[in-house]
Amino acid sequence: MLPSADELFRPTAQPQGSPARPVSAVPDHAEEQVAGQAERSSSGRVRHDEKMTVYVTADELLDLEHARLDLRRHHALAVDRGRLVREAIAIALADLDLNGADSVLVQRLTTR
Repeated sequence: MLPSADELFRPTAQPQGSPARPVSAVPDHAEEQVAGQAERSSSGRVRHDEKMTVYVTADELLDLEHARLDLRRHHALAVDRGRLVREAIAIALADLDLNGADSVLVQRLTTR
């Protein structure tokens, strides 16, 4: 598969005049909890040998695309949907590792 236009034309340097901003794989409120502990991270931009098909609603797909565009527009992060999903999975699994039954994933799955 060929790379998308976003991947071909992604910025490779921080735009001049904008401060460098570290990107965290964990929401701000959870950063203190993760400090000092090994955190999960997604595989990022590497060749992936395994494939998984996930069916989503039209609204979920639009929300994912809006998030991708928001990351690009407001945070100068050009990522494809696959990378966005891998990061979201890494965040959810790190929260599960850290918080177990109190994790957002367990709470959401037990209320639905």
